[in-house]
Amino acid sequence: MQRYFVNGPSKDSRFYIEGEDYHHIVRVMRMKQGDQIICVSPNGESAICEIAEITGEQAVADIVQWNVDSSELPIQITIASGLPKGDKLELIIQKGTELGAFGFVPFVAARSIVKWDEKKSSKKVDRWQKISKEAAEQSHRSHVPEVASPITFSNLVKEAEDFDYKLIAYEEEAKQGETSVLFEVLNKMRPKESLIIVFGPEGGLTEKEVAMLQENGFQSCGLGPRILRTETAPLYLLSAASYHFELMR
Repeated sequence: MQRYFVNGPSKDSRFYIEGEDYHHIVRVMRMKQGDQIICVSPNGESAICEIAEITGEQAVADIVQWNVDSSELPIQITIASGLPKGDKLELIIQKGTELGAFGFVPFVAARSIVKWDEKKSSKKVDRWQKISKEAAEQSHRSHVPEVASPITFSNLVKEAEDFDYKLIAYEEEAKQGETSVLFEVLNKMRPKESLIIVFGPEGGLTEKEVAMLQENGFQSCGLGPRILRTETAPLYLLSAASYHFELMR
């Protein structure tokens, strides 16, 4: 059953679907009156709905039954990625959303090869957010992860102040065999608590960046004995969290 993130519902217990989602329902899926879809409201509640009417501009869906079960990770994990080359960030956003990430914060690291162009920033961030939304629909999420506009490293440190837990995925820790920090943090975390974890770009984080993060409450952790690529490490972390919270229950 197709899933759509929509506004509402309205006072008459209906969802009014417009824009790209309307186009997808009518032109791509070729749905008709009586077909069923899942609508997710801005507060994360989802419902099985039946299409009651299709006009030239919108599809109207009546609520059949509200869903009780949630597919969200019980904790909120935000991935902070040093800007990588090419389309690697798009991969991180797409797969990270499927694996349960709560949000994404790209940042300009000292070793980022990509130079962020503010003139093109709006279109780029819009594309990232669209990738997040489509991945959330595909994986039956009830939350669309927000993708922030890239920020400076110093602003990243400030943004992290409000998180309950703060980690750095640091390859030097992995080389030295560190294995306990991630487990200990996940073991301490309770539902709805937040975690931000920082991943460097292709060249990794500098010692100065790591030191600054540690001075501001971040803990360094290893992600197993193998050195992972910048686009692989966040997916490992999210998979580990899913195993810990969803499969070990």
